[in-house]
Amino acid sequence: MPKVELEPHKDGDYFVDYEEKVFEDVKAEPGQKALVTFHTVAFEGSIGLVNILSATRLLRKGFDTSILLYGPGVTLGIQRGFPKIGSEAFPGHLVYTQRLMKFMEEGGKIFACRFALQALYGHGEPSLLPGIRPIGPLDVLDLNLIHRRDNSVIIDTWTL
Repeated sequence: MPKVELEPHKDGDYFVDYEEKVFEDVKAEPGQKALVTFHTVAFEGSIGLVNILSATRLLRKGFDTSILLYGPGVTLGIQRGFPKIGSEAFPGHLVYTQRLMKFMEEGGKIFACRFALQALYGHGEPSLLPGIRPIGPLDVLDLNLIHRRDNSVIIDTWTL
């Protein structure tokens, strides 16, 4: 077998060209909205974090951006910590909390389904992070319909 002689990668090297921008940098036109829906369990995959980062990027591009937490997605918006609320048990433990709070600080809106919160996951409204607006299950559909009517950017994700 021939000997392969390549320099090993080292810290600071690049594996890909991360600076190349292929498409135009789209910004929101005045009044444009976006909705990102989460139907995923906290800590069960990366989509929750990816959605929060995508929603934040939409917000920074000028879209009036809302997040909808419904079904298991409400688990991303509850207060966490160990041994106390707000205490990070390990690095990254509160990443959802930190990113959702940052999203709201920058002007984003977050809604959480009351049905999923209580009936499915046994939490009350005081369990939500401050600033998250609880909504009834009938409002989940109407929030989607309002955004569709307004020709909003909508990102829907589901995981089980």
